[in-house]
Amino acid sequence: MYNELQWTIMSHLAAIAEMAVTGFFYAGLTKPFLQNKRGVYCVSAVYFGVMLVFYIFAVRMDYYLINGIAFSAGFCVLCWIDRQNYAQKVFLTVTFFSLHWFVFEMAEILYDNIYRYAEQTKFMAAHLDLWLALYVSMLCIHLAAKSVLTAISNICIIKAYTYKQAKMSKRELLMLCVPSVTGMAGFEILRYYRDFYIRAAGKSIESYEVLALLYYAVSVAAVVVVVMLYQSIWANQREKLQNELLAAQMGSIQQHIRQVEYLYQDIRSIKHDMANHLLTLERLYAGNKEAEAKAYSAELSAAFSEAAGELRTGNPVTDVILQEQKNEAQNRNLEFHSAFQYPSGTTVNAFDVSIILNNALQNAVEYAVQYVDIRAYRKNNAYIIEVKNDFAESLKWDTESGLPATSKQREDGHGYGLSNIRRVAGKYAGDLDITISKDEFCLTVLLMLESA
Repeated sequence: MYNELQWTIMSHLAAIAEMAVTGFFYAGLTKPFLQNKRGVYCVSAVYFGVMLVFYIFAVRMDYYLINGIAFSAGFCVLCWIDRQNYAQKVFLTVTFFSLHWFVFEMAEILYDNIYRYAEQTKFMAAHLDLWLALYVSMLCIHLAAKSVLTAISNICIIKAYTYKQAKMSKRELLMLCVPSVTGMAGFEILRYYRDFYIRAAGKSIESYEVLALLYYAVSVAAVVVVVMLYQSIWANQREKLQNELLAAQMGSIQQHIRQVEYLYQDIRSIKHDMANHLLTLERLYAGNKEAEAKAYSAELSAAFSEAAGELRTGNPVTDVILQEQKNEAQNRNLEFHSAFQYPSGTTVNAFDVSIILNNALQNAVEYAVQYVDIRAYRKNNAYIIEVKNDFAESLKWDTESGLPATSKQREDGHGYGLSNIRRVAGKYAGDLDITISKDEFCLTVLLMLESA
């Protein structure tokens, strides 16, 4: 009776330990995907608590349904902790649910075969007092095998899923859940026939065991491969979108160049007529028509200022871009201050600087509340551009890029501006940096320049 009690205690402890391990790995899989990771292991506690309640009260219910209820409770906690991207959380829960059963059955097959081999040895037949130790050892092997296999599965999925903060659509959710759902259908069939063979013959067929192990391994691999393919497609789409956005910006810059050409035509026209304008002013003053002369001079000055523009940066393309952004800022009742100077005498490409200015100033003007400041300066061969603006919105950060993840990073390409700035800066062995203090957003872009 004493030995039977020990066996019962060990059996209960093993079941409870397995619940705790499953909950731990469930939280471990979901943690890298959460922006708010605080309290993530509450998911483990809730799963473990639900399973423990069912176990203690010996509720007579299908074991799959019990696990489904426990995982659903964990899913609710996930949604409460991190209230966004719910489709992705459904995918993670469904995926882990299926992996849990694949891994459990693989560990079960290993456990049964090792246990059967060990109990048939002459050594165990001669040492009946070690049967409890053998049982405990087999329970530990089962738990260790399940832990190792689950950890490997989690690591593969986490590494394969590169863009963890990307929003998942319902169509993507359905596509990604197909391997898990079909895998579970095959799992049910294989498990049914395995139990049937064990009940009928007292053991399963060895070839059938190997086939089942292979099926579960392939099912796990299928989940990982589909995630990898999905991420590859998503990365290609993102790259294509960024390239299209970059091409659109290049087209915008070409439009700026055409505007510069018109500007210079206006300036040449004014310069060509300057002799006539001066002669007209001389005649007005000679005729003591001082008031008319002042009015004519003011009109001439306004025309020249309108043609030349208000900002002088040292490059006509950046002149036009800054002027447009200043006009947009004034339309939004924002103060716009510029101390930007183009790095003349260097190999820097005006198109590259224009991409930086377009993206940086568009974001600054859109999110500013009162002001936008831009300045540029050189320290030896380092060229630094700083764009500052006040803002009132809270920022969330993309863990992959290390950049703010705006709510507008959607299919129209808006929100990829900082990524494009980083790409351009990388061409000049530079990078960007973001600092936030007292509701002020400061973007600093570093370019390493070479003399022309």
